[in-house]
Amino acid sequence: MTAIGKARRRVRVVMPTATADGATIRYEVGGRENGPAVAFVPATGVGPWLWGWQAPALATHYRTLVYAQRGTGRSDHTGPYSVGRLAADLKAVLADAGVDRVHLVGAGLGGMVALRYVRAYGRARSLSLFGAATAGDRVDADALAVLHPDDPTRLRESLSLAFTDRYLSEAGVLDDIVGWRREEDAVGAALAGHREAALGFETDTLHEVETPALVCHGIDDPVVPAGAGQDLAAALPRGRFEPVEGKRFCFVEHAAAVTDAVDGFLDRHTDAV
Repeated sequence: MTAIGKARRRVRVVMPTATADGATIRYEVGGRENGPAVAFVPATGVGPWLWGWQAPALATHYRTLVYAQRGTGRSDHTGPYSVGRLAADLKAVLADAGVDRVHLVGAGLGGMVALRYVRAYGRARSLSLFGAATAGDRVDADALAVLHPDDPTRLRESLSLAFTDRYLSEAGVLDDIVGWRREEDAVGAALAGHREAALGFETDTLHEVETPALVCHGIDDPVVPAGAGQDLAAALPRGRFEPVEGKRFCFVEHAAAVTDAVDGFLDRHTDAV
């Protein structure tokens, strides 16, 4: 795993590692040492660069934990992949970091992992979910494959599903993101495993998840329709839906507004049991 996105550019640091089911998972802790913990769970096949906007912004008041999921960055690529196994990886990372209670921020597959973690281990203060769905059958498999292509030469064009044309035209953004994806995102069998894990996700117990949840979703998301986000929020007893202008990675494109919403949500639920 390399430095977190835009905020720290490409500075190499020595990071702690957790061991989960024989695999080494690399992570990085930052922010306020004694603050409430916030862990960021990446989307399908995406490296930790994805949190280069939210994590630094929240680091003033929170202890932030960003990690490379199994199959991405410099974490081990050992398969097979499933949402349950990725949730166990998250548990191992949190245990290694000495984190007990945690706010979880998850995007796409990361949202599914966060939901499974809550059901299996039940130790989250809150859930902030971006572009997530109640089940894998709400995910457009073709669009997911385009956004996360097997051919690395198609990374640039794939971003049309993640961002609006206006955002992609901003100087430097496109080249930076393509570079980070080439360095950190999953490829080959690991990428296929991530996609299969997302598409195979199932849950019928959301009514039992009492954890407060903020569900943000791009209104023009081509991978998971905004209606799926609305359904997810409605299925969670303490869920709240917030539409966001943009596509799959709207939380990056509108980072300031989304992060402010998440910050306020976390503050309201930091004392949750």
